[in-house]
Amino acid sequence: MEIEIFQIVGLGLIATLLALVIKEQKPTFAFLLMVFTGVSIFLFLVDQIYELIRMVERIANEASIDLIYVETILKIIGIAYIAEFGAQITKDAGQGSIASKIELAGKILILSMAIPIMTVIIQTMIKLLPNI
Repeated sequence: MEIEIFQIVGLGLIATLLALVIKEQKPTFAFLLMVFTGVSIFLFLVDQIYELIRMVERIANEASIDLIYVETILKIIGIAYIAEFGAQITKDAGQGSIASKIELAGKILILSMAIPIMTVIIQTMIKLLPNI
């Protein structure tokens, strides 16, 4: 794990330096380099993401938690990361207003996916309260 972070940071630093040099002559290529680097880092982490998902599913099975809730929470986390990634790339391209819209869309999608879980939590709390 420790070696991987050095590889990721090294890739990021090298890409940043290259982008700064290229940006003077070819800003489009510099932007594409940054996008490619971001996607490469994400792909580098796919195995770790997969292992984390399997670990969470295993813990949920051991705790007898309905997998639909775990899957929903993992989807929410995925939406958050993807929206952040897209917004950061868009900001790097100088399009802050579009980045804001991506972030808003991510938040709305997260809220819509969280409503069923929130409903179950509220129903459970109501069942626990004594009838007056």
